Amino acid sequence: MTTPSAAQFPGDRTAIVTGAGSARGIGRAIAGSLAAQGWSVAVFDVDRAAVEELAAGLEQEHGRPCYGAGLDIRDRDAVFAAVEQVEQRLPQLTGLVNNAGVSSPVPFLEVTDDEWRRVVEVNLHGTFHVTQAAAKVMARHRVGRIVHISSTSAERGGGVYGRAAYSASKAALLGFARTLARELGPFGITANSVAPGSIDTDIMGGRLSEERKAVLLRDLPIGRIGTVQDVAAVVSFLLSEAAGYLTGVTYDVNGGSHIA
Repeated sequence: MTTPSAAQFPGDRTAIVTGAGSARGIGRAIAGSLAAQGWSVAVFDVDRAAVEELAAGLEQEHGRPCYGAGLDIRDRDAVFAAVEQVEQRLPQLTGLVNNAGVSSPVPFLEVTDDEWRRVVEVNLHGTFHVTQAAAKVMARHRVGRIVHISSTSAERGGGVYGRAAYSASKAALLGFARTLARELGPFGITANSVAPGSIDTDIMGGRLSEERKAVLLRDLPIGRIGTVQDVAAVVSFLLSEAAGYLTGVTYDVNGGSHIA
């Protein structure tokens, strides 16, 4: 049986970015970077007002149609309905960034069933829902780009804030992306992961004292805490036409912490 070739990368295209509601978050920076590069962007988040405002702002600033959907990615029906709206309102769905997630500072011996399920249901089950809905569309068009936002915690076992439940769920995303790379490759779809390290977001800024930042910097050869733009730049590349021969890989955006 001959494998169908991938379709041409569309010039008029849309990307979905989940978890884009936070004012200083990674998702919002990714959405802005993609819009600046000519993508139409659909932003999903539980904060409906935030993503509707973001979509309107991106549309006004960059002149591309955008869409904000307030939803909980744990709700499969809501996710599929939102993706259907993306198909109806925006150009061809070509990219997906699975950024939505929750952290957990609870030590393993204190993790309850409820806490474990809370993290896994968002970080893993929710990502599954959005990915399947979007991938079905991409497969029909035979071209697509999928990027999971994992974490350095998935690779080193915990981090500054996230512990067992968070690290396990983010590690699962790495295997998920590699499996997608194998299964969806014949449809012209790539699937990759980005694993950020210490990034200056609202969560990081709210929990890191200047003393703690100084400790972190000692382990970072690059000499600074990462920014949301550092992550957005890598994600934007992985969604681009130029990244068409990259699939099943993980990009570490951590300032060199793994080699320190």
